[in-house]
Amino acid sequence: QVTLVESGGGSVQAGGSLRLSCAASGRTFRQNTMGWFRQAPGKEREFVAAIRWRNGITYYTDYADSVKGRFTISRDNTKNTVYLQMNSLKPEDTAVYYCAAAAPGTDQYDYWGQGTQVTVSS
Repeated sequence: QVTLVESGGGSVQAGGSLRLSCAASGRTFRQNTMGWFRQAPGKEREFVAAIRWRNGITYYTDYADSVKGRFTISRDNTKNTVYLQMNSLKPEDTAVYYCAAAAPGTDQYDYWGQGTQVTVSS
C-alpha cells in the first residue's frame, strides 16, 4: 500500500520559514514526479511546486509564480522523502498543503497525502 505522509506544518508569523516533509512508503518514487499543492479555505486546490525526473539523469523543478524565489522543493531518494522549504512566508500562503506523486514524466497525480496545515499571521 502506497502512502504519503506530510509533516512540518504549523503557525508562523509573516516573514518566517517552515519546512514541510513528505515521506513516501510502499514503493520507491525515485523517478516519479513529486508535487506540492495547497488549498486555502473557500478556494480551489492549486499547484505550488514540482520536481520531475528528466532524461534519466537529473531532476528539474517547477514553481507557481506566487512562490517563486521563496519556496524550494527538493528530494532525498535515500529517505524516499520530498521537502518544501518555505521562506518569507506571507498570510496568503495560509492553506492546507498536500504532497502528491505522479507517474514518471507526467502530471497525473495518483497518490496524495492527507495534508498539513500552514498558518501565517500578519
